[in-house]
Amino acid sequence: MTEHPSGRDTAAEAGDPGLKEDAIGFVDGLIIGIASTAPAYSLAAVLAIVVVGVGVQAPAVLLASFVPMFLIASAFYYMNRADPDCGTCFSWVTRAMGPSLGWVGGWAVATTGILVIGSLAQVAAYYTFDLFALDALRDSTAANVVFTLLIIAVMTTICVLGTELSAMVQRIMIFLQVGALLLFAVVALVKGGALTPELSWFSPFAIDSLNTLILGVLTGVFIYWGWESAVNLNEETSGSATAPGLAGVLSTVILLVTYVLTTTAVVAYAGLQTIGDFEDDAGIFGALATDVLGSPLDKLVVLAIITSAVASTQTTILPASRTMLSMARQGAFPEAFGRIHPRFLTPHVSTIAIGVIAAVWFGVLFPLSENFVYDSLTSLSLMIAFYYALTGFACAIFYRNELTKSVKNFLFIGVGPVVGGTILGFLFFKAINEYRKVDQSYSGSAVFGIAMPVVLGVGLLLLGVVLMVIWRLGAHDRFFGRNTETVDPEVAAGRKLGVAAVPEEAV
Repeated sequence: MTEHPSGRDTAAEAGDPGLKEDAIGFVDGLIIGIASTAPAYSLAAVLAIVVVGVGVQAPAVLLASFVPMFLIASAFYYMNRADPDCGTCFSWVTRAMGPSLGWVGGWAVATTGILVIGSLAQVAAYYTFDLFALDALRDSTAANVVFTLLIIAVMTTICVLGTELSAMVQRIMIFLQVGALLLFAVVALVKGGALTPELSWFSPFAIDSLNTLILGVLTGVFIYWGWESAVNLNEETSGSATAPGLAGVLSTVILLVTYVLTTTAVVAYAGLQTIGDFEDDAGIFGALATDVLGSPLDKLVVLAIITSAVASTQTTILPASRTMLSMARQGAFPEAFGRIHPRFLTPHVSTIAIGVIAAVWFGVLFPLSENFVYDSLTSLSLMIAFYYALTGFACAIFYRNELTKSVKNFLFIGVGPVVGGTILGFLFFKAINEYRKVDQSYSGSAVFGIAMPVVLGVGLLLLGVVLMVIWRLGAHDRFFGRNTETVDPEVAAGRKLGVAAVPEEAV
């Protein structure tokens, strides 16, 4: 058997059973892609912030934020068609741009999971206490930490027990959270309220300041993040070369409809002043739900936020663990992280590692400073923009010899991903410039005058570079000795699917 750069053939020869093939289908992947964004909670968390910035043009900001997400989703689709590797960004950037950039891209994916998992679980814990009017527990730091750690442990266990179980849990939760949001939006629009929707609400060009639009998009991009979890499960999905990528693209479209419709409904029903009161509070849906839906249906909205946070806690573990698995089997990470459970056929070591590290990160930092944890969430924008942009550029570079062979190739595989990568690259540097200001930090802390969100975001990326150099010095030539590659023309033409690439020196 010929060794493939991904290391999958080598693992098979060593007796590694590999991830379970055909464990889930296209619909399951689509549901996981949507659930990973935590749509109910994400929208509740940023809607008021966007409205305060741009007013009634909030739906326009979410439309504009969708553009780079859709373009990068296109890059994921075409890269997955050529290389359905669960490491996604890591594997693809390695092939197209070299091992060093690939390693740092993979590190960024894994780090985002570690930073956000605890916070998502804590949202679920907080709103659960609130739903049952357990005010003493809701306001207790110790109770929040204990319940949060319990949620992380349960969701990590589900991820270890099998991808089918993970998908089944997500099927149940996705209908509650998206269904509740759409019900809320439709009823609010039918009832009418403070304002009447106008077409100008959906035009980014109606926003007076370009800088205001850019800052709104920077916030908006965060709520779309996570759809690529569907692609990280490519090796476990039926039709691994096409279905996961299509699920990723379609999930961004479904999110667009959900977000724009719900935002329009909230702005129209509540008005700008009421929404502005929730700028630092994610409880806007809970506050409006009773007026819009009445009791007891108003509880569905709170349940939607809880299930949204729980679902995303689980699905955020999936891409981080699969990325570590891919890095390990390609020789870019310690071999232990590439082990597959012989019974459940899941990457149990990397999954448990992600869960434990995320739990420790939250369990230690939250009691010391809740605001520091919130600063770490702000820093996510840097990580997200970084590895999404890398993937967009990698797609065009990997397919570069095929771009002029058709208009479709040029636009959808070349121009689209590059434009998406350029927008996100710009937002990366814009985020650094914006979040370095102390008044943009929840904790108010700074290092050499630079606020904690940028210290954390850039610092963790630089830590990844340092760890990559250390790993490289450890004589891991199997990975760092790899040459860049380009796509097999047969794959680019759609005549062949699966792992197929041409070493650059052979082109």
